[in-house]
Amino acid sequence: MNMSQEQTDAKMNPAELYREETFTDQKIGTIRRLTPVTPEGETDTSREVLYSGATQVMTPMGALPINFALEANTIGEAAEKFGPAAEVAVERTAKEMEEMRREQASKIVIPGQESGMGGMPGGGIIT
Repeated sequence: MNMSQEQTDAKMNPAELYREETFTDQKIGTIRRLTPVTPEGETDTSREVLYSGATQVMTPMGALPINFALEANTIGEAAEKFGPAAEVAVERTAKEMEEMRREQASKIVIPGQESGMGGMPGGGIIT
């Protein structure tokens, strides 16, 4: 994709704007409330308010951000559902990371190919 195509794709749709608010308990994570607005900035009651949660887990390589949707109608309901939804998201992320690790471990390395990820000259990878 060339630069002019990327610039064209970066347009915002004024009919799909949201006002973002962030809530936190300063311990476990944050909740984002996205309230739909009109192109004039007024609340758009014809669309649903969206909630999402964010937390992080520590890994040997540092903090890993975890983001997930929260099915809720109020900020209080979103806060109540935060813990269970975060646990599901962390478990799903752990499974995805394990699957990625397995895929990487099972790749066949052919001497002479460019590895692109460091390794020995000529394409060999040190494991």
